[in-house]
Amino acid sequence: MKAMIYREFGPAEVMHYEDLPEPKPGPGEIKIEVHACSVNRVLDVAVRAGKQPQRNVQLPHIGGVDPVGIVTELGAGVTDRKIGDTVAVFQGLGGRKMFGIHCWGGYAEYTTAPAIATCIVPKGVSFADACVLARHAPVAWNLLVHLGKIKAGEWILVMGAAGNLGSIGIQLAKNLGAKVIACAGSDERCTIARELGADHTINYKTHDLKAEIMRLTDGHGLDLVYDNIANPETTAKAIEALGFDGRLVTAGAHGGPIVPVNFFHVYDHRITIMGSPQSYPVDAMPALEDAARGKMRVLIERVMPLGQAVEAHRLVEASPATGKIILDPTLG
Repeated sequence: MKAMIYREFGPAEVMHYEDLPEPKPGPGEIKIEVHACSVNRVLDVAVRAGKQPQRNVQLPHIGGVDPVGIVTELGAGVTDRKIGDTVAVFQGLGGRKMFGIHCWGGYAEYTTAPAIATCIVPKGVSFADACVLARHAPVAWNLLVHLGKIKAGEWILVMGAAGNLGSIGIQLAKNLGAKVIACAGSDERCTIARELGADHTINYKTHDLKAEIMRLTDGHGLDLVYDNIANPETTAKAIEALGFDGRLVTAGAHGGPIVPVNFFHVYDHRITIMGSPQSYPVDAMPALEDAARGKMRVLIERVMPLGQAVEAHRLVEASPATGKIILDPTLG
């Protein structure tokens, strides 16, 4: 099979497109013909560059943390998957082990994964869309529902609205009945957020974020802030725009990570701040089912052949795209 492998950390060129033996599924595992695997800024690009030594990636390595494809072989003891199923692979392998980090990942024509770490993709959802949703929707659901306790009718601010977590967060929050304000750093990204269903948008580079939030909510303030950026200026203002018993949930900090916090407002308004990167495979299903019903749109920048992974990594490093770049090993 063809796979994208690297034997040292460094620039994108350390990856090589090579012929390798096809993997065999062990007990409890399934073999998957990969049709989509995304390029993640941290877990693929930064890991390959050697900027994530805490991940303890062992070389040589094949990246790709979120493959989606078709089951072609079952390992011993697998009864809840069958050949021909379309499945998505989740990151968590138990403990602190992650698929595509602590084992070889999906940048290959075939990969293997524990059946328990996969879900069946509903009919009508593309490989590329399922790849993005299985990667990000469980985190978004955990933030909004398990941590944030979102309720219908509440005011929620989605930060980084045109990013992957942001775009999914907007749609999940709307589908759960919330009133969504989305903020981004350009009019173009605000337009994307409105197209995804946001009730209001704020360009934080041209408007005062807190003032606009208080105006839009008639002085009530926010009930929930959903963040994965930790921009020192905008996140600080978002916290000050939280109303009484407001909550902030976060699963990222690449725009910070240090944010000045007005702790008078935090204790005076009984604010709760919660962070967690945790996710649960079952929490991908609401978004996947929404996508199957046409109620969830996924932002895809482009789909590229696996053999162009070097170029794909360069593109992700060069600029923040408004959607995912997907690698498809079945393309020529």
